[in-house]
Amino acid sequence: MSINNTLDKIAKPFTGIAPWILRLSLGISFFLHGYGKFPLPPQKMVVWFESKGIIWPELITSLVALGEVIAGVGIIIGGLLFNQIGNLITRLSGGAVVVIMIGAFAIAHPDWFITEKLFMSEQIFLLSLGLFFAIKGNN
Repeated sequence: MSINNTLDKIAKPFTGIAPWILRLSLGISFFLHGYGKFPLPPQKMVVWFESKGIIWPELITSLVALGEVIAGVGIIIGGLLFNQIGNLITRLSGGAVVVIMIGAFAIAHPDWFITEKLFMSEQIFLLSLGLFFAIKGNN
């Protein structure tokens, strides 16, 4: 018996929960990032956005916080719905994560694009997981 066959036998009972490891990690993380910005508008973030010259900082920061909370919850809820609606919720939530993370990189870390810093940050995993769920949905 090969090592690969042995590992397959060990892993087989857990294959159903493997996507949930990713789903819960992303969903909870994004929810907590957004919830941590409440009450709205998040004043520290507003001041920082103003310093970056971003227009309507109160509105934009509030939308970011709400987007993070809704996308995080959507990633989790979408996986609980075993139909086309659940698949759509998962994909839209994953897409929202991608958009938010690209915005975060563009505003906070424009010097990170395709550099070592990008691939040494935990934020690349949030972007990657969002892209994963945007592409795969519940499949």
